[in-house]
Amino acid sequence: MKILKFGAVWCPSCIIMKSRWEKVEKELQWLQTEYIDVDTNEELVAKYNLEDYPVFVFLGQDGEEILRLQGEIDRKELIKIIEENKDK
Repeated sequence: MKILKFGAVWCPSCIIMKSRWEKVEKELQWLQTEYIDVDTNEELVAKYNLEDYPVFVFLGQDGEEILRLQGEIDRKELIKIIEENKDK
């Protein structure tokens, strides 16, 4: 599984989620994530049809989107969701 993390430096919720993701990534070291700045990656923003931020796009083993989360999510809830979807 890979997670694309879409955000922006001007977005308060994105800033909050950045530190939560850092903790999650330390706990789940096997997890692959990639941060995408929406202001410099208009092509990906259009591809995933994004309007509000932050958005987290979960990609399965085949590279296809399996799940999408938006907004501020509790760290424990994030870990639960990741664990539930890690083999997809």
